Amino acid sequence: MVQSLKMGFWSGLKTTWTLGKIIFPVTLIVAVLQYTPILPWIIRLISPLMGIFGLSGDAAIPIVLGNFLNLYAGIAGIMSVDLTVKEVFTIAVMLSFAHNLLIESSVAVKVGVKVWIMIVVRIGLAVFSAIIINLVWNDGHEAAQYGMLAPQEEQVSGIWSISVHAIEKAALGVYQLAIIVIPLMVGIQILKDLKVLQWFSRIMSPFTRLLGMKENTSTTLAAGLLFGLAYGAGVMIQAVKEDGVSKKDVTLAFIFLVGCHAVVEDTLIFLPLGIPVLPLLLIRLVTAILLTLIVGFIWNRRVIAKKNSSKILEG
Repeated sequence: MVQSLKMGFWSGLKTTWTLGKIIFPVTLIVAVLQYTPILPWIIRLISPLMGIFGLSGDAAIPIVLGNFLNLYAGIAGIMSVDLTVKEVFTIAVMLSFAHNLLIESSVAVKVGVKVWIMIVVRIGLAVFSAIIINLVWNDGHEAAQYGMLAPQEEQVSGIWSISVHAIEKAALGVYQLAIIVIPLMVGIQILKDLKVLQWFSRIMSPFTRLLGMKENTSTTLAAGLLFGLAYGAGVMIQAVKEDGVSKKDVTLAFIFLVGCHAVVEDTLIFLPLGIPVLPLLLIRLVTAILLTLIVGFIWNRRVIAKKNSSKILEG
């Protein structure tokens, strides 16, 4: 047990260092950008496009904040403007698929998933889902009523204050990563040494095989579903090194988690907005399953086609 604790602790520290080198600078830069004209300029730029999704121009505020920062910033943006129930639900679905793009896409690179795949899939899902909701839902035009206030960003001014605030926020991001990843890695190491993960992989194997992945991807999926992409990536980095998870399985796992990750936090966080969260969760889960199945099917067909071509050339 002592050896398991030691190995898990050091594995957690290494993972925190690996991901922290991404999270700290990206958070620092974005925190500073909040106090520059860049984000307001981007909001003004995309405001005219909101009509495609049945949204008012003001909806660009939470969408930009959520994608550049995180869901909490997006929710604060929602509560800062007057929106209808349908608009709030649409934005919630969009932000569920695409949020915190800079950090979570950068983390994906460490695992071996290409950035463009992450960004295209996440933004594509957000855009597609918003268009579908706009076409099929004809109700929800009453004004949204919020049950509680969103967390407010501290207002600071001056170069020195902004710099200190940005450094504190970046350090907090790494600290939050550490207090989740290190215990998570310790727990996983203990479960691995007790052979519990082997049992869990067997239980999950029908689901992972259905999605086109091998059994050794199950731990990664579970971590991402419960803790999110960034924290799930920590488990995935370890799985790639120790369990020999293939590039295909890594990519498919990330595609699934893009559609549905951190199912507890990212679902409950929308409760204060007064929208139905169960449909939100179901939309994410069904989309993740269908998208992964489609990508896995296309991937397998391409592999088979390449093998057949090789056999023809050899013959």
